[in-house]
Amino acid sequence: QVQLTESGGGLVRTGDSLTLSCATAGRIYSSWVMSWFRQAPGKEREFVALIRKNTGRTKYADAVVGRFTISMDSANNMVYLQMNNLTPDDTAVYYCARGTQYSTIPSDYNVWGQGTQVTVSS
Repeated sequence: QVQLTESGGGLVRTGDSLTLSCATAGRIYSSWVMSWFRQAPGKEREFVALIRKNTGRTKYADAVVGRFTISMDSANNMVYLQMNNLTPDDTAVYYCARGTQYSTIPSDYNVWGQGTQVTVSS
């Protein structure tokens, strides 16, 4: 079973940058869509960004367009989320997820990591 392990979270200040990493235990197959979601305290899990392996096509939530960049290193089975110009509204647990649909809906993803905390202070 493919496992996902996130890393790179931490405590930063407004305007800072962070890069999150997602390591997959196995090969990233061409049909897969790898995504990042986040969940803030008391809120539902929300879509952040996705990338499809076979096309490289990406999609971003409106709240992160122009600030976040998702990328994939297929040779090393890694997915990254570069986050720039962070604000307190970006504070959440960030999850890596794997699915096969080009979807922003959490229930469409069947493999999840344990999450990594990102806290942005004002």
